Amino acid sequence: MGKLFGTDGIRGVANQELTPELAFKIGRIGAYVLSRASGVAPKFLVARDTRISGAMLEGALIAGLTSTGVDVYTAGIISTPAIAYLTRELAGCGGVMISASHNAYPDNGIKFFNNQGFKLSDDVEAEMERLYFSEEDEIPRATAGQIGRVQPFSDGVSRYLDFLLATVPIRFDGFKVALDCANGAAYQLAPQAFRSLGAEVITMNDQPDGININDNCGSTHPAEVARIVVETGAHLGFTFDGDADRVLAVDEHGQLVDGDAVMAICATFLKEEGRLKNNTLVATVMSNIGLEKAAAKQGFQLIRTKVGDRYVLETMLAEGYNLGGEQSGHIIMLDYNTTGDGLLTALQIMQTMVKKNQSLSKLASLMTRYPQVLINCTVRSRDGWDTNTRIQQATADVEKALAGQGRVLVRPSGTEPLIRVMLEGPNEEELHTMANELADVIREELK
Repeated sequence: MGKLFGTDGIRGVANQELTPELAFKIGRIGAYVLSRASGVAPKFLVARDTRISGAMLEGALIAGLTSTGVDVYTAGIISTPAIAYLTRELAGCGGVMISASHNAYPDNGIKFFNNQGFKLSDDVEAEMERLYFSEEDEIPRATAGQIGRVQPFSDGVSRYLDFLLATVPIRFDGFKVALDCANGAAYQLAPQAFRSLGAEVITMNDQPDGININDNCGSTHPAEVARIVVETGAHLGFTFDGDADRVLAVDEHGQLVDGDAVMAICATFLKEEGRLKNNTLVATVMSNIGLEKAAAKQGFQLIRTKVGDRYVLETMLAEGYNLGGEQSGHIIMLDYNTTGDGLLTALQIMQTMVKKNQSLSKLASLMTRYPQVLINCTVRSRDGWDTNTRIQQATADVEKALAGQGRVLVRPSGTEPLIRVMLEGPNEEELHTMANELADVIREELK
């Protein structure tokens, strides 16, 4: 990765690493690069989640964008997938979301989208970094009447909700759903969407105050919504992250239905309706082997990519697939939107329940989750792990011992001096033994 952009935009502690000065400068650069690349109207859409630092960064970012002559439309507090969708609707040159997703409130982030609503490619991010770290400012400054104007995108929420509701041609009358909004971007959107379709809604963590986003709530803390589902007798529950591009579900018994199970449900439903393109689901190497076995049983193909939704999306676009995602609940449905959309996913799951007249626990039962053991090995250097003969042999021995009934994955951390060992299989006790033995070999060889 580059010096500025991470795996999902720019992140850092607000006003310490991610400063207004940085936001101003990257706003100028983003406007310059994306307006040249798109060749369309110089208009930009800007939105944020509920963090206290959002308004501060928004002001600086808007100043940078308008200084290049780009007009800015402000959507206020709205979700990341809403920005991806509305950027296309605006027919401008790009959009930007101010959010740090599932991180705690001191962090914030800046995530750009191109005029088609897709996250930026590596090449575009590299060009923006080159300009950011350049000693000379190459970007023109607008003057007089050429300075960009700022106006509210006042119907953004309603247009996005209309889009979501159009994807669900049935109603949810008679169903009770619990929604954990993470005190984030979904705090109004999610309840409105489900109530519009007739569901009885129980809302949780829908009172953002700027500092309570993701605070012991949301998709990183699903136990709370599970408890509420059981206590209230709800049919199911959904829990979003701070910018609502991810969602996890819980069934009527309070059992977690993670991204792997969600993908299994959605892929099976699309296949049954003849809408699963190329009969293929795209997931990452971290998805449970139970998803592979469910795919084989249901008659569709599973393709794995490197960890990260950007790699899932790249494969989907390159090969013409329409469904993919991650175990974390970041599900991409390209028939509808260009990025992971937690609220869209939740609506599609509930639609599947209603159409098939099945509970979520019944739908989720098509996938059996295998025990998973993960060990992080601290090493002196990650270099050479994949060519080390002893590590390769130890890995092959584990694969042979699993005899097709499990899976072993060895991969380096992208940011830390760690080699990660992950084993899956039917016997958790045996997995722990094999994983520790393999980890010992890695530590010995890379110490």
